[in-house]
Amino acid sequence: MTEGDYRDQPLRPYVLTSGRAQPSRNWIGVDTLLIAAPGAAPLPVTASRQEISLLRLCGGLLSVAEAAAHLALSVSVVKVLASDLMDSGHLQTRSRTADGPDMALLEEVLSGLRDLG
Repeated sequence: MTEGDYRDQPLRPYVLTSGRAQPSRNWIGVDTLLIAAPGAAPLPVTASRQEISLLRLCGGLLSVAEAAAHLALSVSVVKVLASDLMDSGHLQTRSRTADGPDMALLEEVLSGLRDLG
C-alpha cells in the first residue's frame, strides 16, 4: 500500500454503530448471507446512509463480507448494521447449507479423491 492509496473514512466506525462494537446477534459471520425481508416496512427517516445502502444491496442474496466490500466498511461495522436491520425486521439471513449438502457434488468429490489414490 502506498501513501496515495490510503483513504480515510469521514466517519469513524464507532459513530456508524452508535458506539457498539458487537452485533446483537453474535452468530453473524463473514459468510452469513443477507437478504432484504419481503414486505418489510420502509426504513425510518432516522436510518443512516449506511443502513439504507446495506438494505438496497441486499435486494439479492449477499454475504456480510461482500456487503462490507461494496460499502467500503469493515466487516465488524456491517455485522452491527446488519444485526440492527434484522432486529427491526428489514433483513433476514439464509444459510448456505439450508437444504443440506448437495449429494451429487459430494459423490463427485469422493469419486475424484478415489481416482487420485
